[in-house]
Amino acid sequence: MGFSSAKKNSTGCFSSLFGNLRKAQTSEQKDTVAERLPAYEECITSKVSLVISRFSRNALEHFDVKADTEIEKIVYDTIDNASSELREISLELHRNPELGMHEYHSHDLLTEFLERKGFKVTRHAYGMETAFTAEFTNGPGRRVGLCSEYDGLKGLGQGCGHNLIAISGVGAAMALKAALESGRVKGKVILYGTPAEEITVGKVIMCNLDVFKKNVDVCMMIHPSPGDTVYHRMLAVDHVNVEFFGKPSHAAGKWAKLSQATSPYVLTCVYCLVAAPWNGINALDAIAQTWNNISMLRQQILPTDRMHGIITDGGKAANIIPDYASATFFIRSLKISQLDELKPRVEKCFEAAAVATGCKVKYSWKEVGVTKDVLVNSVMGDRYTKYMESYGISYIPKSEQEQMSGGSTDAGNISYQVPLVHPGFGIHTTAVNHTHEFTAAAKTEIAHEDTLRATKAMSMTLIDILQSQDMLDAAVAEFKKNTA
Repeated sequence: MGFSSAKKNSTGCFSSLFGNLRKAQTSEQKDTVAERLPAYEECITSKVSLVISRFSRNALEHFDVKADTEIEKIVYDTIDNASSELREISLELHRNPELGMHEYHSHDLLTEFLERKGFKVTRHAYGMETAFTAEFTNGPGRRVGLCSEYDGLKGLGQGCGHNLIAISGVGAAMALKAALESGRVKGKVILYGTPAEEITVGKVIMCNLDVFKKNVDVCMMIHPSPGDTVYHRMLAVDHVNVEFFGKPSHAAGKWAKLSQATSPYVLTCVYCLVAAPWNGINALDAIAQTWNNISMLRQQILPTDRMHGIITDGGKAANIIPDYASATFFIRSLKISQLDELKPRVEKCFEAAAVATGCKVKYSWKEVGVTKDVLVNSVMGDRYTKYMESYGISYIPKSEQEQMSGGSTDAGNISYQVPLVHPGFGIHTTAVNHTHEFTAAAKTEIAHEDTLRATKAMSMTLIDILQSQDMLDAAVAEFKKNTA
C-alpha cells in the first residue's frame, strides 16, 4: 500500500490537531490553538448526548492504589537505564523510515531487541508481515496492553514521530516487565507492534479479530506532538474510492474534406465526419459533478464533519473525452454513529453525478473497515495527567482540550474494545506533525527526553491498573457507558 503524497493520503495521527499548541498554552495565546470545534452538544440532535466522565480526578483518591515507591523506582530506573539503547533504536527508525505494511526492517529491529530482553515474541502476527506481539507474565492477574507504531510518511520520513512511539511502547513494556519480575505486582503486559497507522489499517485488522478484547483489560499508547494533551478528539474516518466509466471520443468534432476520383475526367469532393465529441460520455465530468455535489453537501452537514479528497485519474489526453476517471475521498465525523449517517449521503453524490452525465459508477469503502473515533477513558487519562503534572508538565483545561480536533487514528478502534487513553506529549517544537520541521524535531535529544518522561507516566498509569481492581472496575464502567 502506498501514497501519492504524505498530506493527501495520510489519514492517521495528529497531522492537523495541535498546530501551535505549545505556544498557545499561555493564557494570552490560548485562542491560537489549532482548529477548535464547536461544542458537541451545539451541533447534534437530542438523541445523541455528549459523553461526560463521571470520574473526576478527586475520585482517584478513592481507588485502592497504594503508593509503592519501590515499584516506582523500578519503573524509573528501568527506563533510565535503557535510555541509550532506546535512543539507538529511535535514530535507526528515523534514518530508515518505511511505509505502512512495508516496515520490514523496523519489525526485525524491534522484535530482535525485545526477544533479547526476555519477552515472548510473536513475529508476523495476525496475518500481517510487519505486526508483532511481545508479552511477559508472572501469573494470573490484570492484563495491560501497549502499542508501538513505526511506519513513516512518503516524502517526510518520520514526520509524525513514530520512531518515538515505537520506543515509548518498548520502554514501558520493559518497565512493566521489571515490576512484574520484582514480584510486587501480578499480571501480564503485552506490547503490540501495530503497522500502517498512517493509512489506519493495522489496528483495524487486529480489532476485526478482537485481539485486544480477548487478551487485555486496558490499553494505552502515547503520541508526540507540539504540546501536551489528553482529551483532544480524534475523528472517525473512512476512505472511499469512486470510479466513473464513460465512452471515449475525440474532444473536437470536425468534418474532413476528402477528394475522390469518380472517373478519369471527374473529381468529386466528399465530406466525412471523422470526430464527434457529442457521441462521448465524459467520466471526468462525473468527477467534476461529484466535487460540486460534495461541496454543496457541506452546507447541510454538522460543523464537526469533514469531507476532502483528490482526483486520482482525470483522463489520458486533453483531446480525448475521458472514458474513465477516479477520485479518493476521506469522510470524517466526530463519532462513528454520525459517520454511519453521513456515508450514504456521500454515496448519493456519486450516484447523482453518474445519472447527470450518463456514466456508470462504482465506489468502494476501505476494505478492512472504518476507523473509529477515540473514546478517551478519563479514569486512565486523569491518572496519566497526575503523573505528568508531578513531572512539571501543565495542561490547558480539560474542557478546552475537548474542543480540539483533527486527524484520525486506528487506535480509535481499540477504544471500542477495551478502555484506552491516547495522550499527546510535547517534544519542544512548534512544528505541526506531518511537516519536515516535525521530522527534524523527532530525532532531537530533547524529544528523546520528553518521550522517556511520558513513557514513565504511561508505565505508572498501567502499574496502577495492575495494582488496583477498583481502578480497573472504574475504567471498565466508564468504557461500558461510553460504548453503550
